[in-house]
Formats: sequence, C-alpha cells, structure tokens
Amino acid sequence: MNARERVYRTLEFSKPDRAPRDLWTLPWAEEHYPVEMKRIKTDFPNDIQGAPGFCREKITTQGDMYGVGSYVDEWGCRFENIQRGVIGEVKEPLIRTWDDLKRLRPPVEALTIDIDQVNAFCRQSDRFVTGGCCARPFERMQFLRGSENLFMDLASQPPELFELMKCVHEFYLKELELWSRTDVDALNFMDDWGAQRSLLISPAMWRRFFKPLYKDYIDLAHSKGKKIFMHSDGYTYDILGDLVEMGLDAVNCQLFTMDIETVGKNYRGKMTFWGEIDRQHLLPEGTPADIDAAVRRVKDAIYQDGGAIAQCEFGPGGKPENVYQVFKTWNDLTREG
Repeated sequence: MNARERVYRTLEFSKPDRAPRDLWTLPWAEEHYPVEMKRIKTDFPNDIQGAPGFCREKITTQGDMYGVGSYVDEWGCRFENIQRGVIGEVKEPLIRTWDDLKRLRPPVEALTIDIDQVNAFCRQSDRFVTGGCCARPFERMQFLRGSENLFMDLASQPPELFELMKCVHEFYLKELELWSRTDVDALNFMDDWGAQRSLLISPAMWRRFFKPLYKDYIDLAHSKGKKIFMHSDGYTYDILGDLVEMGLDAVNCQLFTMDIETVGKNYRGKMTFWGEIDRQHLLPEGTPADIDAAVRRVKDAIYQDGGAIAQCEFGPGGKPENVYQVFKTWNDLTREG
C-alpha cells in the first residue's frame, strides 16, 4: 500500500502494513547533523507531508524565523530569538492595552491560496497530505496579548477578551474552510496546553472557552470529508476524553508527561496517537536501547490495528542515533511479516 492509504488505514484502525512515519525537524538538526539526517530520511521516508499554500498575495513577514534576532510574523507579532535553529519568543505584545485591539489586522493574504496549484501538488504525491494552515487560537492570543496578560484576561473576562477571541477564531475558520475545498487529506490545528504535570488552565475553563472553538474546526473538517489532526505539548491527559468526544482523528501529544498505560487503557482504539517519543530526556540523554524500550512501551499501550503514527521531533539536544532508532523499532514492531 502507498503512504496515503497507510495513514488512512491507521486512522481507521484497519491494519496498515506498518505504522506510518512522520519525522519533524528543526533547522538546528539539519545544520548540526546533515549526514545523519540524510540517512534517516533515506532509510525511513515520511508518509505525511504538508502542502504549500501557493498564495497569490505575498504574506508579509520580517526577518528569519529561525535566526538570531527579531522576526515579525504574519500577524505583526515580534519574536526575539537568542539561538539559531529554533523559534524565539514574543517579549512585547502587540495588544498592550485594549485600545490596540482596533488596529489588529489578521493576515488576509493567507486567504489567497491557489486551490488549483494545491490540488496539483496533492495529485503528484502518494503521501498523506495535510493542509498548509494551522489554527492556534490560544497561542495566537498569547502572541498578540502576552501570556501573562492573557491569563489575567481569562480570569477577569473583560468584554474585549471575547472580541479578540472572536476575531482570531473567525479568521481561522475562514482559513480552514478555504483549505477544506482543496484535495488535501487532513486539516491541522494546535495549541500547547500542558505544563509538566497539569494543564495551563483548569479543565473547566478549557471546556468553556476553547473546546467550542476546536469543535468548530473538527466539525468543519468532517463536513468536507477531511481528517483533522491536533498538536499540543505538555500534560494533556485531562482533555484527551474531550478530544475523543469531539471526534478528533489524531493527536500529537507528549505521552511521556503522562501515564502511558492509563492513556492506552482509556483511549486506545478511539483516537490515533500521532507520536511521540520523549524529547525532553530520552532523545537527548538516552541510548538506542532506551529508545527501543520506549517505542515498545508506546506500541504496547496504544497500538490496535493502527491508531499510532511513528512520529518524533528532532530538535536541540537530540541524538541522531536515537531518532534513527525510533523509526527502526516502529518499523520492526509493526511491519507485515
């Protein structure tokens, strides 16, 4: 079977010939380990790829997203970076006071994608293709307002908070709806919700403010026959049941911040786990034998005729031999025969 069919079978628990692969890399890895990266990609090519937008109007940014110094993104948020090869942080919010809200301008240029070119890209690939946009309402609001301010806003709930939320959410709905008209296989959204041992806000507050937004994204994708994937870093166990309830197809979460066996006991066969293997400790500090054991643990907990995508992220500190072992073990454990 080809890569696209393999991913669909995984998402539908229909016995793929092996677990699909999806390596994420930051420029840091490409720059520090070019030879090793080439070997990993040659021996274990990805089954999933993102589609370019081919926008008719140029999306305006300034600087290098992964370079040292300042980078201004398409919304006008300025990121400061002190390490080449990774993404920086917003230090000065764009919306310092609510008076600044009326000057907020969503990047409407992102709504000028060339659907014909996207469809041509999808036709020439046998991989599972994901859309070239990624809704992230919680993080976007942090970038615009500043994390500390946003947490205070969620506590005090001024009317301007809901105006900001509406502006961000409606833009993402337009973007996702546009991508849903293309031939991509899946849409994406994300927000990093977890600290090391808990959510960043209470589950009740998450369900009140953000679950309805995600439900809109999931329902939109499914209404157009698309799968939909979500990424969220940190501890997210408290909302996994909500994601299952909403019909999310695949979640990329940091399984090693949670009890993996409990995750599997409650959610195996109900939602696909799109990775991952611990990049906080195991990928930078472990041995290939440690990685082999970790992959076996994840596979035993969550694999059920599919339901697992072999994904990991190769970023700062990661060892190339450990990343290689991730895909080798997944291949050995799940391939037919």
